[in-house]
Amino acid sequence: MNIVERVPAILLRPKETWPRIAAEAATPASIYGSYLVFLAAIPAICGFIGWTLIGGGMMGMSYRMSIGAGLVQLVVGYLLSLGLVWVLALIVNALAPTFGGRKDFVSALKVVAYGSTAGFVGGVFSLLPALGWLGLLAALYSIYLLYTGLPVLMHSAAAKAGAYTAVVVICSFVAMIVLASVSALFVGSPMGVATRSVGGATMPGVGEGSVQIKTPDGATVTINPGAMAEMAKRMEEAGKQMEQGQKSGDGASASLGAVLGAVTGAGNVQAIAPADLKAMLPESIGDLKRTAIEAQGGEAMGIAGSGAKATYAAGDARAELAIADTAGLAGIATMAAWANMTVDKETDGKVEKVYKDGARTVHEEYRKDGSHAERAVILANGVVVTAEGDKVDIATLKRMIESVDLGKLETIKRVAKR
Repeated sequence: MNIVERVPAILLRPKETWPRIAAEAATPASIYGSYLVFLAAIPAICGFIGWTLIGGGMMGMSYRMSIGAGLVQLVVGYLLSLGLVWVLALIVNALAPTFGGRKDFVSALKVVAYGSTAGFVGGVFSLLPALGWLGLLAALYSIYLLYTGLPVLMHSAAAKAGAYTAVVVICSFVAMIVLASVSALFVGSPMGVATRSVGGATMPGVGEGSVQIKTPDGATVTINPGAMAEMAKRMEEAGKQMEQGQKSGDGASASLGAVLGAVTGAGNVQAIAPADLKAMLPESIGDLKRTAIEAQGGEAMGIAGSGAKATYAAGDARAELAIADTAGLAGIATMAAWANMTVDKETDGKVEKVYKDGARTVHEEYRKDGSHAERAVILANGVVVTAEGDKVDIATLKRMIESVDLGKLETIKRVAKR
């Protein structure tokens, strides 16, 4: 049963589906490669879009992540969620004899992977952080999925299924707290980022079967199921890549990179060389002179990335210009094909806009007193160019970004990994 059939089956007919899952031949690689890498991408991608382009708030406070911080959280959160599934599978397996069951790690991984489906699918509500509580409700349904799956997969005593489930849930909360702490080391606290408030939302249907989410303060999200279905078509091929990678001895990291590239549509490619990005940052932009420049690149778990940034100054004005390439995850930019974001908001002290410029997505935010401004452009190939500064206006930041040859940057061909 492929992922498109498995998701509704486990959500709507868990008691019928668990025996089928138990009878299926599987390995950790096949479970991750044909299922988890795709499901875990839902909250990661939707959370990136929701927290960087819409933002959220509570108790009179509001906040929104910068594009850079959002990308870091996307990658770190995605990898940690995949790791959490493995950790919980180890716990489920270790606890099995305590509740009258028998140890079988693959079966334990099946329980956690497929039992987490509701929580992963509920991550779609992260597109609009104000609706995040709906994702929590979806995650709670995963508890029921675990409850129905543990006796079937781990052969635990039916009378002890409730206690078994409760212990696993408690352990999962502890594990999530630990992993959240690890994540915070990379992305920090969202309270320190730029802010905007979000109100309630409605979800009326729009043309061509799309769904549109609107917020009272000017944000709009359009989800195109057709484009999402196109992404689903790549899943089977991606799963095959994972299996082939394992058989050929490429290792889990290389296989994961290949799968992620297939999911995002970017391919299993290397990031643009950091030196090439660094060379595109100008020495000066008008009166602003470059005072520092750096570039870096690397790879983790088969996911490559590169970036370069420079700082500029002129009197009291300070600004930073940066280019980032997430390579295999660059398809995040193409999410605009099915989650088109528009924002047009103005208050007494601040203006914020998100709009499309051809195939590019542009985010602008600036204070009317000229104290701070930010501008980010996500190119069609997934490269992100950002500029922000103090005592500079939005027009200056626009010139900074245009000083980079965006057309050339957009047409750079990434080299496939060997």
